[in-house]
Amino acid sequence: MYILETARLTFRKMVEADVDLIMEIFSDPIAMQYYPSTYPREVALKWIHWNMKNYEEVGTGLWICELKDDRSFVGQCGIIPQIVDEKQEMEIGYLFVRKHWGKGLATEAAIATLNYGFKELGFSRLIATIYHKNEPSIRLAERIGMKFEKRTFVGKSDDVIYSIQKNNLE
Repeated sequence: MYILETARLTFRKMVEADVDLIMEIFSDPIAMQYYPSTYPREVALKWIHWNMKNYEEVGTGLWICELKDDRSFVGQCGIIPQIVDEKQEMEIGYLFVRKHWGKGLATEAAIATLNYGFKELGFSRLIATIYHKNEPSIRLAERIGMKFEKRTFVGKSDDVIYSIQKNNLE
């Protein structure tokens, strides 16, 4: 069952069997350059379980993104809870397989997720927490209409927060 569809993508919930797909990103040192390190399979399984828990508890999470034409895995995108300055926010997250970078897929996925969050899930505000040196992710947040809000630590990560209000959609 698909959560969302765009012109080129379908979105579905993660399941344990997706661990090898997630590892396509988590084991790539370039895709993970703005994270503390690459991650082993055990962390990918925990990631999947965390998302499955989010689906149950908050009604959303990161979803598997696949190309419509051949069902190949391109990445993950969705909405997850995030604690920022001791307050829970809902964050648009995206992480794509490197061989699919530069094709507009992450932007297409993030726009669809943003619209879904506002129209279907009823959120009035969404954020993106981005490591302050991650220029590609910052540019994506700006492309989907998010604006710089502040720089802060999220956990141990020195991040910038971008946000958008439902009533600010153009």
